[in-house]
Amino acid sequence: MSSATDAATHDENPTGAAGPFDALLVVSFGGPESQDDVLPFLENVLRGKNVPRERMMEVAEHYRQFGGVSPINEQNRRLIAALEAELAEFGPRLPIYWGNRNWHPLLPDTLAKMRDDGVKNALAFFTSGFSCYSGCRQYRENIAAAQESVGVGAPQIHKLRMFFNHPGFIATMTDTVQQALQQLDDAVRDDALIVFTAHSIPLSMAENCRYEVQLNEACRLVAEALGRRKWELVYQSRSGPPHQPWLEPDVCDRLKQLHAEGALPAVAVVPIGFVSDHMEVLFDLDTEAKAVCDELGVPFVRAATAGTHPRFINMIRELIAERTSGTVDRPALGQLGPSHDVCPVDCCLYTPQRPGVRPQNA
Repeated sequence: MSSATDAATHDENPTGAAGPFDALLVVSFGGPESQDDVLPFLENVLRGKNVPRERMMEVAEHYRQFGGVSPINEQNRRLIAALEAELAEFGPRLPIYWGNRNWHPLLPDTLAKMRDDGVKNALAFFTSGFSCYSGCRQYRENIAAAQESVGVGAPQIHKLRMFFNHPGFIATMTDTVQQALQQLDDAVRDDALIVFTAHSIPLSMAENCRYEVQLNEACRLVAEALGRRKWELVYQSRSGPPHQPWLEPDVCDRLKQLHAEGALPAVAVVPIGFVSDHMEVLFDLDTEAKAVCDELGVPFVRAATAGTHPRFINMIRELIAERTSGTVDRPALGQLGPSHDVCPVDCCLYTPQRPGVRPQNA
């Protein structure tokens, strides 16, 4: 990333206490909302990448099994509506804008609208709670490119910190897991294994960020809050060429292995790495992982993503408030402490190796 890009998306004050802020930008991945959207969406995601067309068509079929509609855009609309109500009641009163990386509303269009509305200095909430290139730095690059596209008058954007260990996120996920466990029969509930999942990433990406560390900490904090000792972190939605190493184990492979070892009386799968029900959650978990458990005769439940859980919405407001007020109180559970507000210049550096890559909803 160039120094110009860094300047466009960083606060001048290293504590992140810039202001005054006059808007909030929700930054997300985007997804198709009809059968006609699927191929244009995938072509947009994969533009400039050496991905065989047959691979793109394979992914397109996953979307088509669900009517060509990814749930991510509708879930973002619901999140924004809930957050608007939260800010209207408790403040700070900020207009909310929404821009995506890969599908409408696209970030350049949104930043142009913000400029036209007179927005000068906005906060940004990324729909990703864990630090890695695709979940943070790439979004900052997307924003910088959008600012360059908009040109003179493009608003300055200051991202909110990663929330993987924020008390509000941990409380949210603890509640969703508790609700999922209640769906299991009494006979297996106490012995059920909690399997946390997150999107796999290439090892070369993982080596330059704190993705694994943050995921393990969040999983530990949720399990601790539940009083459960039996839990694992696995990965899903791996893509890329077979020779390129990615984070493992894969959720379906691990479920089969645990069953073969006699260590899987029941399972609660928890997509902790996802804020909303992306296509990866619907297909890789609700379809494929459930099919594995059905075949093995293992009771299966899947915990909800954070979505519009009241405590999660409240958490976003708290993240906004700590920046608008400049408070030094930045709550975080566990030993890692609060994530930084302003990303260091070398944060989450990665040179993508693109062949065969499947779209990732961060």
